[in-house]
Amino acid sequence: MNVGDAAHRSGLPAKTIRYYEEIGLIHPRRAGNGYRDYTGEDIHRLAFLRRARNLGFSIDDCRQLMALYQDRDRASHDVREIAAAHVTAIEQKVRELQSMRSTLQKLIHACHGDERPHCPILDDIAGGTEDGDKGASAAV
Repeated sequence: MNVGDAAHRSGLPAKTIRYYEEIGLIHPRRAGNGYRDYTGEDIHRLAFLRRARNLGFSIDDCRQLMALYQDRDRASHDVREIAAAHVTAIEQKVRELQSMRSTLQKLIHACHGDERPHCPILDDIAGGTEDGDKGASAAV
Protein backbone atom coordinates (compact mmCIF):
# COMPACT_ATOMS: atom_id res chain seq x y z
CA MET A 1 0.00 0.00 0.00
CA ASN A 2 1.11 3.59 -0.53
CA VAL A 3 1.87 6.19 2.13
CA GLY A 4 -1.66 7.62 1.99
CA ASP A 5 -3.17 4.21 2.73
CA ALA A 6 -0.57 3.61 5.44
CA ALA A 7 -1.44 6.98 6.99
CA HIS A 8 -5.15 6.18 6.99
CA ARG A 9 -4.66 2.71 8.50
CA SER A 10 -2.06 3.70 11.11
CA GLY A 11 -3.68 6.97 12.18
CA LEU A 12 -0.49 8.92 11.51
CA PRO A 13 -0.01 11.77 9.04
CA ALA A 14 1.92 10.85 5.88
CA LYS A 15 4.52 13.48 6.81
CA THR A 16 5.16 11.72 10.14
CA ILE A 17 5.48 8.36 8.40
CA ARG A 18 8.05 9.81 5.99
CA TYR A 19 9.91 11.33 8.94
CA TYR A 20 9.97 7.98 10.76
CA GLU A 21 11.46 6.45 7.64
CA GLU A 22 14.01 9.25 7.33
CA ILE A 23 15.26 8.68 10.89
CA GLY A 24 15.27 4.91 10.50
CA LEU A 25 12.34 3.91 12.71
CA ILE A 26 10.65 2.10 9.83
CA HIS A 27 11.96 0.63 6.60
CA PRO A 28 9.19 0.12 4.04
CA ARG A 29 9.94 -1.78 0.87
CA ARG A 30 10.20 0.06 -2.41
CA ALA A 31 8.04 -0.96 -5.32
CA GLY A 32 9.50 -1.33 -8.80
CA ASN A 33 8.58 2.29 -9.54
CA GLY A 34 10.49 3.49 -6.46
CA TYR A 35 7.41 4.29 -4.39
CA ARG A 36 7.16 3.15 -0.79
CA ASP A 37 5.21 -0.06 -0.39
CA TYR A 38 3.87 -0.54 3.14
CA THR A 39 2.90 -3.96 4.43
CA GLY A 40 0.54 -4.94 7.22
CA GLU A 41 3.60 -5.40 9.42
CA ASP A 42 4.69 -1.81 8.67
CA ILE A 43 1.21 -0.59 9.67
CA HIS A 44 1.51 -2.52 12.93
CA ARG A 45 4.90 -0.86 13.63
CA LEU A 46 3.45 2.56 12.81
CA ALA A 47 0.51 1.99 15.17
CA PHE A 48 3.01 0.90 17.84
CA LEU A 49 4.96 4.13 17.34
CA ARG A 50 1.79 6.23 17.38
CA ARG A 51 0.74 4.72 20.72
CA ALA A 52 4.23 5.10 22.22
CA ARG A 53 4.39 8.75 21.13
CA ASN A 54 0.88 9.35 22.52
CA LEU A 55 2.20 8.08 25.85
CA GLY A 56 4.92 10.74 25.60
CA PHE A 57 7.90 8.53 24.84
CA SER A 58 10.74 10.30 23.03
CA ILE A 59 11.92 9.23 19.61
CA ASP A 60 14.97 7.58 21.22
CA ASP A 61 12.72 5.73 23.67
CA CYS A 62 10.53 4.64 20.75
CA ARG A 63 13.59 3.35 18.95
CA GLN A 64 14.57 1.29 22.01
CA LEU A 65 11.02 0.08 22.61
CA MET A 66 10.64 -0.93 18.96
CA ALA A 67 13.91 -2.86 19.09
CA LEU A 68 12.82 -4.59 22.29
CA TYR A 69 9.39 -5.35 20.84
CA GLN A 70 11.00 -7.03 17.84
CA ASP A 71 13.51 -8.94 20.00
CA ARG A 72 11.78 -12.11 21.18
CA ASP A 73 14.74 -12.82 23.51
CA ARG A 74 14.29 -9.53 25.35
CA ALA A 75 14.06 -9.27 29.08
CA SER A 76 10.92 -7.51 30.26
CA HIS A 77 12.92 -5.59 32.85
CA ASP A 78 14.60 -3.68 30.00
CA VAL A 79 11.19 -2.45 28.87
CA ARG A 80 10.17 -1.75 32.44
CA GLU A 81 13.26 0.40 33.01
CA ILE A 82 12.43 2.60 30.01
CA ALA A 83 8.83 3.01 31.18
CA ALA A 84 9.89 3.70 34.78
CA ALA A 85 12.39 6.35 33.66
CA HIS A 86 9.63 7.93 31.59
CA VAL A 87 7.29 8.03 34.60
CA THR A 88 10.05 9.70 36.65
CA ALA A 89 10.45 12.35 33.94
CA ILE A 90 6.68 12.88 33.82
CA GLU A 91 6.57 13.30 37.60
CA GLN A 92 9.34 15.91 37.41
CA LYS A 93 7.47 17.76 34.69
CA VAL A 94 4.28 17.67 36.79
CA ARG A 95 6.17 19.21 39.73
CA GLU A 96 7.54 21.93 37.43
CA LEU A 97 4.06 22.64 36.04
CA GLN A 98 2.56 22.77 39.53
CA SER A 99 5.23 25.26 40.58
CA MET A 100 4.51 27.41 37.51
CA ARG A 101 0.78 27.26 38.26
CA SER A 102 1.35 28.29 41.86
CA THR A 103 3.55 31.22 40.87
CA LEU A 104 1.07 32.39 38.24
CA GLN A 105 -1.86 32.08 40.65
CA LYS A 106 -0.02 34.28 43.19
CA LEU A 107 0.78 36.84 40.49
CA ILE A 108 -2.80 36.84 39.22
CA HIS A 109 -4.05 37.37 42.77
CA ALA A 110 -1.59 40.27 43.22
CA CYS A 111 -2.71 41.94 39.99
CA HIS A 112 -5.66 44.31 40.39
CA GLY A 113 -6.71 43.81 36.79
CA ASP A 114 -7.98 47.36 36.52
CA GLU A 115 -7.20 50.41 34.39
CA ARG A 116 -3.94 51.20 36.20
CA PRO A 117 -0.70 50.44 34.30
CA HIS A 118 1.03 48.77 37.27
CA CYS A 119 1.08 45.01 36.76
CA PRO A 120 2.79 42.61 39.19
CA ILE A 121 2.75 39.90 36.53
CA LEU A 122 4.85 41.96 34.10
CA ASP A 123 7.03 43.23 36.96
CA ASP A 124 7.82 39.66 37.99
CA ILE A 125 8.57 38.56 34.44
CA ALA A 126 10.81 41.60 33.84
CA GLY A 127 12.48 41.11 37.22
CA GLY A 128 13.18 37.47 36.46
CA THR A 129 15.01 38.43 33.29
CA GLU A 130 17.06 41.12 35.00
CA ASP A 131 17.93 38.88 37.96
CA GLY A 132 18.99 36.14 35.58
CA ASP A 133 21.27 38.57 33.73
CA LYS A 134 22.74 39.92 36.99
CA GLY A 135 23.34 36.42 38.26
CA ALA A 136 25.08 35.42 35.05
CA SER A 137 27.37 38.45 35.08
CA ALA A 138 28.08 38.11 38.80
CA ALA A 139 29.12 34.50 38.28
CA VAL A 140 31.62 35.45 35.57
